[in-house]
Amino acid sequence: MTGPSPRVSLSLRMSLRSRIALLAAFAVGATVALASLGTYLVVRSSLYAQLDDGLAERARSAVDSSLGQRNVIQAIPAAAFGAADIRVGLLTPDGTVFKAVAAEAPPVSDVERQVVASGQPSRPRTDGDLRVVAVPVGDGPGLALVIAQPLAPTRSTLAGLSVVFILVGGGGIVVAAIAGAAVARTGLLPVQRLTEAAETVARTSELRPIPVTGDDELARLTRSFNGMLVTLAESRERQRRLVADAGHELRTPLTSLRTNLDLLVASSQPGARSLSDVDRVEIYDDVRAQVGELTTLVGDLVELARDDAPQVVHSPVELTEVVERALDRARRRAPGIAFEVHTVQWPMLGDSTALERAVLNLLDNAAKWSPAGGTVRLVVSPVGDGTVVLQVSDAGPGIVDADLPHVFDRFYRSDDARTMPGSGLGLAIVKQVAERHSGTVAAGRAVEGGALLTLHLPGRP
Repeated sequence: MTGPSPRVSLSLRMSLRSRIALLAAFAVGATVALASLGTYLVVRSSLYAQLDDGLAERARSAVDSSLGQRNVIQAIPAAAFGAADIRVGLLTPDGTVFKAVAAEAPPVSDVERQVVASGQPSRPRTDGDLRVVAVPVGDGPGLALVIAQPLAPTRSTLAGLSVVFILVGGGGIVVAAIAGAAVARTGLLPVQRLTEAAETVARTSELRPIPVTGDDELARLTRSFNGMLVTLAESRERQRRLVADAGHELRTPLTSLRTNLDLLVASSQPGARSLSDVDRVEIYDDVRAQVGELTTLVGDLVELARDDAPQVVHSPVELTEVVERALDRARRRAPGIAFEVHTVQWPMLGDSTALERAVLNLLDNAAKWSPAGGTVRLVVSPVGDGTVVLQVSDAGPGIVDADLPHVFDRFYRSDDARTMPGSGLGLAIVKQVAERHSGTVAAGRAVEGGALLTLHLPGRP
């Protein structure tokens, strides 16, 4: 089994800051290299064009000044051509080159011989370290004047220009790498703070937000991270309150249950005073009631703690059928209460079991607060905007204004409700079911003076 390639391993080992600096240096280096190469080619072409134009002009001037005659060119001192830094020769049809005495002859090739034969000037060419051009002498074929000029000055200029470009390019790359590292250090500072914050959360479980400056993408990322921390903190606080409230609610029935069991065990010990049948039956009834209360409380806690419940349940539900099933159970639980119901057919998408539980909790709450022989009213009516309102009202004392905002909170119980049976979770479950179905809940006062609890649900799309 082969391991990762060296290039991939190097990329994985390099930090993001180093990669940004390297990328900046590479980008600037490529830009400088392309610009330098383009400039070098333009300057080189310009220098050669100037050199070629100068050679052609010299050749034409030499022909016009009778330098194209053999006796004239041989009579010119060699030092004259040396001072001008050129080589001049007269090429004849037989290939002979006439030049000044003791002067160097220009190089001759088929290009220059073709000028003798055709009578047309040649294009400049390079022969070693010389730039050579040939022009015809006279109006037709016969003789050609060949002039050559050394390329050393031009090449020296281009070499110096290359050194300058290399130095500038290298300096630009170094400056780009330094600037890229500085920009990466500054630009990645929020990312570094995010990383440190995430490591702090993993190490200490502290959910402290990070200071945010600016309004760029990294600032938005930081705000999103802070929002996540706030959400996590709220979730943790809700869990903590749920555990604390559950422990508080469980403590009372468990203490009473343990007291009754201790009393039963103590009464069965040898020599202990025995309980009468009436007392024993009362204790048994009390134990059964406490076990039932614990069962209900645990069931409500499990229902509220279901974090895996889907937010949108795509299942066809007829709300009227849900209400009828909940009414049947409520009538069995409260035989002394009358239920007055007005419903309409209302199809929707949702969880039938959860909706039945919510309606049953509303009916149980209304029956609990209604006096013996009282009436609980349930009305289901469409609103007109594609939603429906389910209202449950009772004939009890109603809810005081201070308690209205809190009746759907977990374990919240008003002063009047502390002596009543219940766990304080029934209406919290109603709120949870409403939110899972994109609905809302509200509490108010009925016309009769009792409580009015409203469940607002959407219809089927």
